[in-house]
Amino acid sequence: MNAGLRIDALTVRIPLPGGSVVHAASNIDLAVPPGTVTALVGESGCGKSIIATSVMNMLPPGTQRTGTITVDDIDVFSGTPFRGGHAALVPQSAATYLTPVRTARSQLQETIDALGTAHTCDGLAQRVGLEASALDCYPHELSGGMAQRVAIAGALAGDPSVVVADEPTANLDRALTDHVLGLLRECADAGAAVLLITHDLASLTRVAIADRLAVMYASRIMETGPAAQVLQEPLHDYTRDLLGALPSRGLNPIPGSPPQLTDLPDECVYYLRRPESAQSGGPTELVTFGERTYRTRREVSAR
Repeated sequence: MNAGLRIDALTVRIPLPGGSVVHAASNIDLAVPPGTVTALVGESGCGKSIIATSVMNMLPPGTQRTGTITVDDIDVFSGTPFRGGHAALVPQSAATYLTPVRTARSQLQETIDALGTAHTCDGLAQRVGLEASALDCYPHELSGGMAQRVAIAGALAGDPSVVVADEPTANLDRALTDHVLGLLRECADAGAAVLLITHDLASLTRVAIADRLAVMYASRIMETGPAAQVLQEPLHDYTRDLLGALPSRGLNPIPGSPPQLTDLPDECVYYLRRPESAQSGGPTELVTFGERTYRTRREVSAR
């Protein structure tokens, strides 16, 4: 049975020249069951994309990692092949992801051939709402939305059970954003486990495609739960502030800026932006009840 995606206690540290260390991810637990969309959200620079890189086992050389990630019960770090047929990535900036000197069709056909599936280029183009003639263009001849749909077509070429979409709607207009999000929802409805990584909370509040929401700040998960509940009744101060910054929620900017991930302390640092928060500052833990989880100070949760 398709087991979807599981991330257990993932910690990623990236050493830099000079002795500093990037705290890219800290003790991440996340499960994406088949047939669902989980949206991982947060401000830019909080570590979301390193989760996508980790799931695809594409971490840079020298990275220090602990924890496990499984796709269809395959340990992605074990050396067992899993990309393409079990898990596929929809990257950021798809136009730059494509090889510039080859047509989209030749690259898509190469993907189909490598994965040994029965798909055709024109069939995949139709599935993602792209004119077949667009596949005969070079990447620089494609619009951002067209290139993104080519990238999604390539991801679907192997009929993956897990789809990781890393900021797939960045720099797209509203109509194209809604179209791409709709395609990802269709993937989930067809049985895939979809991890959508995005900072575009406004679109998630407008287009209800996510089943669950996970909120990330400074390399840590702050809150998880059913998307509708998290959006309507956030439990963590950061989630509440993040939603409050949306135009539809009053356009109240969060004070300060997200911290650099280099040499972070081993604790939640949101109190540096919101000193009055009772949930941050000192050791924290994730508290779970029902389908919801949120991070808070240990002495607070013990009361």
